[in-house]
Amino acid sequence: MRIYTRSGDKGETSLIYGQRVAKNDIRVEAYGTCDEANSMIGLALSHLNYENWTDKEAFLQTFQKIQTVLFHVGAELATPKGKDVMWKLKKEHIDELEKQIDEWDQALEPLKNFILPSGHQASASLHLARTVVRRAERISVALEEELDNQLVVSYLNRLSDFLFVAARYVNRQLGGTETPLDPDV
Repeated sequence: MRIYTRSGDKGETSLIYGQRVAKNDIRVEAYGTCDEANSMIGLALSHLNYENWTDKEAFLQTFQKIQTVLFHVGAELATPKGKDVMWKLKKEHIDELEKQIDEWDQALEPLKNFILPSGHQASASLHLARTVVRRAERISVALEEELDNQLVVSYLNRLSDFLFVAARYVNRQLGGTETPLDPDV
């Protein structure tokens, strides 16, 4: 199988089930932004140094599942309304994010003010992934009437919260410094 097909050379691509749409179609924007977020998560993970990391394997397994589910979200966004979805997002996926958010948040100092994306390179990259997920969420909101599964927007919303807490957790684990927002600037 070749990587290139030449079928998109005129600015169109196929959704799942073969429906052709323009490459700037909102569905393509939505699942493409999920793909971008997934790549940013991979970049963030590549910056991690696991010396003195107590829960490295569990952390990596959590993110491997997140990346897989985010791929599934993209599949839902690429599936026309009324068609069967290959991988259906479930409420349990959101519940798992919330459970992990709560677990990591308990290990962190409570926030007293806003923080700037900063600290360890992996943490800053997770913050960037969070902003890409927020963009995917905004685009997906515009598609809500076209989605059979309304959990897509909820998952993206929770995933951005997850990535915020994960960025803070990585800073804690690796000695990164959180920069508080200076309200007087």
